[in-house]
Amino acid sequence: MQERYNPELTDNKGGSMIVKKEYKKGRHVCRVTFNLPPTAVGYARTVNLVGEFNNWDRNSTPMKKLNNGGFTATVDLKKGREYQFLYLLDKRCWELDREADKFVKSPYGDCDNSVVIV
Repeated sequence: MQERYNPELTDNKGGSMIVKKEYKKGRHVCRVTFNLPPTAVGYARTVNLVGEFNNWDRNSTPMKKLNNGGFTATVDLKKGREYQFLYLLDKRCWELDREADKFVKSPYGDCDNSVVIV
């Protein structure tokens, strides 16, 4: 059984989970960059961005590991929508984005999903 949210990996050491949004004039998409600092991932070796924008495919959006130990991924999302998402650490532990635009209840268990609004 896969773990859901590991409280030991929460970002309580001053690091900031950041979602950066770039709206391009004349385009119907927003470029969204998801960043996780090292304090948010603990000793994770891999992180995947998983959500509605990739049909919850656990493998389609691997995040790039940064030199400081954090992770980043950029996706283009259609404007005017809300997308649920989570981070999957080492293919076994689900993590919320503590600074998401909002949270919604997951249909799987007693937990929440992060939401980005574009």
